Amino acid sequence: MTQPTQNNPPTEPAEPSGERTGFGIPPALRYPNYRAYWFGLLASVSGFQMFRVGQGWLIYEITGSPWSLGLVGAANAIPAIFFNLFGGVFADRLDKRRLIISTQLTTGILIFLLATLTLLGWVESWHVLVIALLAGGVEAFDNPARQALYPHLIDRKAMMSAVAMNSVIWQGTRIIAPGIAGILIDVINTQSAMYIAGSGFIVLAVVMSRLKIPTIPRGALGNPIQDIKEGLQFIRVHSIFSFLIGMTFFNSFFGMAYVMLMPIFAVDILEVGAKGQGLLLGMTGAGALVNTLWMGARGSVPNRGWAIIGGAVLFGLAVAAFALTSEYVGSLELAMVLMFIMGITNSVYMISIQSSLQILVPDRMRGRVMGFYGMTWSIMPLGGMQASVLTSIFTAPIAIAAGGIAVALFALGSGVGNNTVRNLSSHLSPIPDEVTEPKTSTPSPRPN
Repeated sequence: MTQPTQNNPPTEPAEPSGERTGFGIPPALRYPNYRAYWFGLLASVSGFQMFRVGQGWLIYEITGSPWSLGLVGAANAIPAIFFNLFGGVFADRLDKRRLIISTQLTTGILIFLLATLTLLGWVESWHVLVIALLAGGVEAFDNPARQALYPHLIDRKAMMSAVAMNSVIWQGTRIIAPGIAGILIDVINTQSAMYIAGSGFIVLAVVMSRLKIPTIPRGALGNPIQDIKEGLQFIRVHSIFSFLIGMTFFNSFFGMAYVMLMPIFAVDILEVGAKGQGLLLGMTGAGALVNTLWMGARGSVPNRGWAIIGGAVLFGLAVAAFALTSEYVGSLELAMVLMFIMGITNSVYMISIQSSLQILVPDRMRGRVMGFYGMTWSIMPLGGMQASVLTSIFTAPIAIAAGGIAVALFALGSGVGNNTVRNLSSHLSPIPDEVTEPKTSTPSPRPN
């Protein structure tokens, strides 16, 4: 591998010839470094999902107040919203591998501390809230570093496969890990789930410490505020980034608000209770998991721009259909079918968005751009708040349907009229990292 410089990016990792013959192996998993990272990430995300269940159970056990659950969620989300941009700067400024090791170890230690306080019988509600706040802050630095590192473990042609395989972890553990945590809490105790959750973060730290990663050039060289401004200016100048990140914002703030209001649909509208709510959310996860496995194995989609526009429109319409048919038809079976469709369509356009971002962004800007992208995900709890406000004025189905329509309209209004978005598959080359002038030349086509 050639020594990288700012003007001479590192040579892409060679795909091992011995792996190519493995039928059915997703392209990204054919790279040994990414394969090791993927299994480490599986352990870490599983720990993350178990930690969220454990801390929620613990604070509710201590206080008996539903309001405390919202406080824990806010404690996790607020630092991620405010520090993601700084996390992106640090990801561009520091050694990404060492930064990930540090953040994973720190989170693991925080969870072990909470588990030990619980074991000793010393835990109080403020302990849970402070640790949630600190873990959220650490996550704001961890996520941009991971997003900025893993593209260097694969060839760019395997980017969509890598993004899809990362999504497989999140979708799969969202279904399985909370169940494991619940069983451990019920059969043993809360701290046992916490100790296992913390161990997942330690596993990824160990994996990262053993990876041999080529030197990645540093991109952020000024003071943090200047570096943030430079990243935001880069996004503003290149409209394709504004569209892709804007699409993610609409997805998180409007499209995913149904998750926060699902108890209203399960209890008051469809009258199926907690079990029915589990079935509905499980169908969304199942649809997303099926599609991400397919996209991960396939490694690409034709007409990527239209996949983003079409996937977002279909998702938004499916959300609106779910909300309105739940109110006026009242069929659990129809609601489950629509939730399955929502999972498929959402994953189509979100995987396409993230893989396009990773291919287009230059290495020098990767941490900051992906930090801003990650902030749009962290804003999801605020989307639940806006839906709650609309519910208090109108009804929950109207609030959720409006969110779905907003996603569809943004995709149509901003995407259909944008030639770069419509022809995204032929524009997938890293954009030069100059931020003072917009790009004037047409990018060279690259294989999708």
